[in-house]
Amino acid sequence: MAEDDGRCVRDLVRGDERDVLQRWVAAAVGPMQGRLTEAELERTCSELLGQLSGALDDGADVGSDAYAGARALLAELSREWARRGFTPSETSSAVFALKEALFARAHDSDAPLATVIAVSRWVDALGLFIFETFARAREQVISEQAEQLLELTTPVVKLWDGVVAVPLIGTLDSARTQIVMEKLLQTLVDTGSEHAIIDITGVPAVDTEVAQHLLKTVVAARLMGAECTISGIRPQIAQTIVALGIEFGDIPTKATLADALLHALRGSGVEVVRRQRSRNL
Repeated sequence: MAEDDGRCVRDLVRGDERDVLQRWVAAAVGPMQGRLTEAELERTCSELLGQLSGALDDGADVGSDAYAGARALLAELSREWARRGFTPSETSSAVFALKEALFARAHDSDAPLATVIAVSRWVDALGLFIFETFARAREQVISEQAEQLLELTTPVVKLWDGVVAVPLIGTLDSARTQIVMEKLLQTLVDTGSEHAIIDITGVPAVDTEVAQHLLKTVVAARLMGAECTISGIRPQIAQTIVALGIEFGDIPTKATLADALLHALRGSGVEVVRRQRSRNL
């Protein structure tokens, strides 16, 4: 059956490849909604049609070795369009437009019903492949963007010579704890800082799991020779910590980042004096 389908589709495609290409591009332009110029779309379709036309010598099985080049091109196309923000409908419609072009050719040449069915099966298999590939590519793009966002929301800033801080915002989970550790430890090495402040003012809630993540970060920093202070202990957070029986041991805790910075500066031997402003009466 696959060989018969391949012969039917091959005869239809090779009857006039230029005509098939023109019909394909014309059918695909609309669904793309200006995402690609007609010239870009024509180049893409022309390259893909060339790969598909050659593969048809071995039948219509899209999963066969003969279609390796076509599958590679479709996969590359899926990844590129996923990164450019194309929708699944736009991506799959570009392939399914080939069915419309071939149906029109079949109608004009009075091709038998078997040819129409063969074309439908063949293009559906191509469309399913590109949709699955596109879905995987989108998942990869989303994962990469999530990692980038995670890094952006976990900065390590230098507050003073020898003092760095990690202002945390949002939930602290295992994945984020690992990033916090890596960035904090690297910053400690790069700056030679001896004091680190972990500010949890932006953390909505602290439970046992969050506390464990904080303790792991503090231990890792201490192994690098840095003293850690946890700031941002609001009244609600303090009550929760007490209720859960969480113990921070000898880790200094402060209500605000300013208090933690003052503590770190004094620990570094820096004298902080509040200057009184004089008023001229």
